[in-house]
Amino acid sequence: MKIAVIIVRVLLGALFVFGAVAYFLHLPMKQPEMSADQKTFMSGVMASVYLFPLIKITELVCGLALIIGRFVPLAVVVIFPVTLNILLYHAFLGPAQLPMAVVLLLANLFLAYAYRKNYTSMLVAK
Repeated sequence: MKIAVIIVRVLLGALFVFGAVAYFLHLPMKQPEMSADQKTFMSGVMASVYLFPLIKITELVCGLALIIGRFVPLAVVVIFPVTLNILLYHAFLGPAQLPMAVVLLLANLFLAYAYRKNYTSMLVAK
């Protein structure tokens, strides 16, 4: 189990770091053709100016934390909303990439389960 946690943690972290670095360095990446709904959604996200860079900074910081192995329980919790939104975006707007989004969410949930002992104090009703 310990080796599986390390593998999933590093792969998930590398995926987020790669996505963030590609965004900030403007690396040319082949993008699939977007539907009208996807274009509308993305134009709204880009019009907010701050939202997409904030998401990418979050991905970069959490991805580095996952790769390095420091603050992993915190990184798993912080990156979960991003992962969930990736899944929902592909579920409703771009189902062609849905399998990869499901893998991301499952990896995130697997890490949350693996580090569940760190969350017990947060989940106690007082």
